[in-house]
Amino acid sequence: MSVCPICKKPAIPDFRPFCCKRCADVDLNRWLSDRYVVPGADEDEENPPSTDLATDFGRE
Repeated sequence: MSVCPICKKPAIPDFRPFCCKRCADVDLNRWLSDRYVVPGADEDEENPPSTDLATDFGRE
């Protein structure tokens, strides 16, 4: 049986992988407040991202 990643109690199917709605909400809050971050690639200095969205979509 899996355990809740927040409080380590046994997970229940209704809130899997969490044990309850509270732990699911704690996890969501951590994502929304930037406590969890998914690493991304560094910006390419020679080819920075475009800031002109109209050109990106072929519109002028």
